[in-house]
Amino acid sequence: MPRTPSFLSTWTQERSMKWLVILGLVALSDCLVMIPLTKVKSVRERLREKGLLKNFLKEHPYNMIQNLLTKNSSHVWKFASHPLRNYLDVIYVGNISIGTPPQRFSVVFDTGSSDLWVPSIYCKSKACVTHRSFNPSHSSTFHLPGIFIELKYGSGKMLGFLGQDTVRIGQLTSTDQAFGLSKVEIGRTFEHAVFDGILGLAYPSLAMPGTTAVFDNLKKQDQISEPVFAFYLSTDKEEGSVVMFGGVDKKYYKGELKWVPLSQPHYWQITLDRITWRGEVMGCPSGCQAIVDTGTTLLLGPSKEVAKIHSFINAVHFQEEYVVPCNARNVLPDIVFTINNVDYPVPVRAYVLKVATNNLCYSGFNDIMDTLSESEFWILGDVFLRVYFTVFDRGQNRIGLATAV
Repeated sequence: MPRTPSFLSTWTQERSMKWLVILGLVALSDCLVMIPLTKVKSVRERLREKGLLKNFLKEHPYNMIQNLLTKNSSHVWKFASHPLRNYLDVIYVGNISIGTPPQRFSVVFDTGSSDLWVPSIYCKSKACVTHRSFNPSHSSTFHLPGIFIELKYGSGKMLGFLGQDTVRIGQLTSTDQAFGLSKVEIGRTFEHAVFDGILGLAYPSLAMPGTTAVFDNLKKQDQISEPVFAFYLSTDKEEGSVVMFGGVDKKYYKGELKWVPLSQPHYWQITLDRITWRGEVMGCPSGCQAIVDTGTTLLLGPSKEVAKIHSFINAVHFQEEYVVPCNARNVLPDIVFTINNVDYPVPVRAYVLKVATNNLCYSGFNDIMDTLSESEFWILGDVFLRVYFTVFDRGQNRIGLATAV
């Protein structure tokens, strides 16, 4: 990771008793807003189907988060640059609207970033032409702060400007919400994405300077009862996934939520005790750090550790990916992630992914740049989150995990 995550001051834990009651009950409709998510083909799948994935991965090796700040800009506006991530594997999208009257967009609800952005009508890039774009002149509530933005990520970048308007997420309304509007989108990732934009749900320290992230605005404007949101990601069905704001609904998980304190309230970062296979340690032997990220499909880790896992599951390098014999889905054991002294098994049918279009099976593990962090680092993406219902608690800087139904 290019910069050391900074700690935030612990939020005041107001109304904590009420929150404890909510956690023990099915959340009531007046304090819980459910946003349906749709499981769609990822950029990876779309490129694979078109025969473009091999060359793309050669040209753009995975790079999770960059923090490339442009210190000098000749632009006449104030300049803000902010990291974006490689969204190659994102596959869960939901709908929001921006402006008055509302203009609708499909976005990724992403716990690995903190900004909201969508294409604008001023963007003529190929990616913008094939996606819905925002027209400021059609909104009576739009404001222009006058800040030029540049969002850089592993396989391209977006140039644009900052706007403010009313954002609606289901029944929730965030007024005077800062968001990015693209003028130029460079890279095939955007061109082949099913989604229009990104809605970040990480901490304010990751947001563009001088802006308030969507979730913080919702809390500030009393749109949600409690500073929490949660994800249920369906395994096979296109429909059925949800992100919920302001509480949790017990029908989406079984057993009790196990709480994990954050080690860094910046990303949703936790301490991972170890990764084991049939009792043998395969990764993170002395403990390490992990980011819980809804914006990444795969389980990502250091190249040496991932290579070790691939040797155990007989994964073979094929066209820049790793193919696993499909019969392995019937015989391989769970891979166990131990977090805060609790074991979280990930079954083989979760980490060996079968693709219907070519009838091949692929590893759910991939490596990240070893330069991302000086120490071992993992990203727990949707391969993990489809198995475990996850609560993100901003009020107490923690994550709750329980087996998804």
